[in-house]
Amino acid sequence: MDKLHYTSERNVQIVIALLKAHGIRRVIASPGTTNMTFVVSIENDPWFQVWSSVDERSAAYLACGMAAETGEPVAISCTGATASRNYMPGLTEAYYRKLPVLAITSTRGNHKVGHLMDQQIDRRNIPNDIAMESVTLPMVKDKEDERYCEVEANKAMLALTLNGGGPAHINLYTRYSHDFSVKQIPHVNAIFRHTAFDTDLPEIPKGSKVIVFVGAHADFTGRLADAVDRFCASYDAVVICDHTSGYRGKYELHYQMVCGQQQWHSPLAKADLCIHMGEVSGNQYNVAATHTWRVSPDGHLRDTFGNLRRVFMMPEEVFFERYTIDGEHRTELFDAMSAECKMVKGKLPELPFSNIWMAQHMVDKLPAGCELHLGIYHSLRSWNFFKLPPGIQAKCNVGGFGIDGGVSTMMGASIANPDKLFIGVFGDLAFFYDMNVVGNRHVGNNVRLMLINNGKGNEFRNYGHPCYFLGEDADRYVAAAGHYGNKSHRLVKDYATDLGYEYLTASSKEDFKSVIDRFLTPEKTDKPMLLEVFTETVDESNALEQTLNAITDYNYKMKQSIKSKVKNILGETGVEVLKGLIGK
Repeated sequence: MDKLHYTSERNVQIVIALLKAHGIRRVIASPGTTNMTFVVSIENDPWFQVWSSVDERSAAYLACGMAAETGEPVAISCTGATASRNYMPGLTEAYYRKLPVLAITSTRGNHKVGHLMDQQIDRRNIPNDIAMESVTLPMVKDKEDERYCEVEANKAMLALTLNGGGPAHINLYTRYSHDFSVKQIPHVNAIFRHTAFDTDLPEIPKGSKVIVFVGAHADFTGRLADAVDRFCASYDAVVICDHTSGYRGKYELHYQMVCGQQQWHSPLAKADLCIHMGEVSGNQYNVAATHTWRVSPDGHLRDTFGNLRRVFMMPEEVFFERYTIDGEHRTELFDAMSAECKMVKGKLPELPFSNIWMAQHMVDKLPAGCELHLGIYHSLRSWNFFKLPPGIQAKCNVGGFGIDGGVSTMMGASIANPDKLFIGVFGDLAFFYDMNVVGNRHVGNNVRLMLINNGKGNEFRNYGHPCYFLGEDADRYVAAAGHYGNKSHRLVKDYATDLGYEYLTASSKEDFKSVIDRFLTPEKTDKPMLLEVFTETVDESNALEQTLNAITDYNYKMKQSIKSKVKNILGETGVEVLKGLIGK
């Protein structure tokens, strides 16, 4: 038999490479078939120290003893069936003593569980006190699977030392491959976690182009805003954000319109390092980065951009303060990207009457100190194209990212702060879904509600949406057209006025201009207001298309045309092969 090397099973390769990256070299292997590809691979790698234990119960306790003695993680590997059950006593001991024992159990796949097949033990739900983290690594058939396995395996291995440490579990699929011809495991991305207690944090390479990306976030405290601003000055960085970010510092950049351009790519829209903070973002168009560092007190692995390399489990202000370099004050990148934003917005044509057009003409008229609430998703995106005036914060339910509850969320905030003016912009499906709260008796006169009524979920009909190709056929069920009065000009008017609202309406640019100053008046009014604006599907879609095609680059269009033709001829696989041959 030829000398054996590593298995061809990519998920097993990923585990092996990450064991090495995280310094886990001790492995106790128990006999079996389903763990054969893993065990044979590591026994042929001299980096690992491997011991054999027939009894899995003993193997887990052996690992406890090794981990307690050395203070280092130990991995244990077993086959399917009841072998994994015998790990439980030892893993329970490890859990309550916080010992870093990594159980790698092998399986033919969860899809075989419950079908009367031999040795198929259900490990989808494990006891709470045998592992700090339990993950399953499927077979890898594409890049998405590979990325998933990388993140999950990293998650399990990092759990061995998280919050004092403890055991972790990897359930590893196999297809019993007999191919052990892989001499070198292809690159695998390791992820590392750092805490505020670490004395040595990794350096940001000199000359790196750095961006700070902020998802949904509570309004920044003075200390955090100051720390971020001084960090940006140190590294000539910018803060890419949308209206839910809570950041209103000097390096705030709303870059969505630039990055969203379909026929032109900004030379500035590529960074070396992204510092990621906050939660789910409504920013659909973002600067690309080579690597991402996640900063969050929760320490969780959030691989939003598919290139996570480090997680900083610490207060955000601590991270930025520790990385700030005194004496540096630079704004070259911010100035260049700001000028680019201004240039692209200057190329906008006169847009049709639409959500985007209204945002464009309202943003600078917003009353000082008001709070803006936006519906998912078209309203949020429309307003994200434009930077808010200083002192105005915005909110949106991007956590669950659903249309339900946006109006209620705004009303709740308005009730909690009756001295502040709240302005909400919502589409018709979102409004009618949540319309009960409009009649809540606690709603005050500090509420201004704008309803964009196009008689459907217009998002599904908008340019660039996955359902756009359906055209009018989408209206029947996907876009749910025709409900709630089908753009009735009486329904909402009667409802709102009967509830004590001041009702305004517009169906054209001229109508809108005649009422918008009243709607945005900074003075307190006697009643809450509701402005119902009627728009058309074609205008909403065309406005988005024109916004995302404000700049046309002939050379870029030619390149995209050539790429499309090559793909049609060669297919996806052929394109990848061609890229490898020409080094691009």
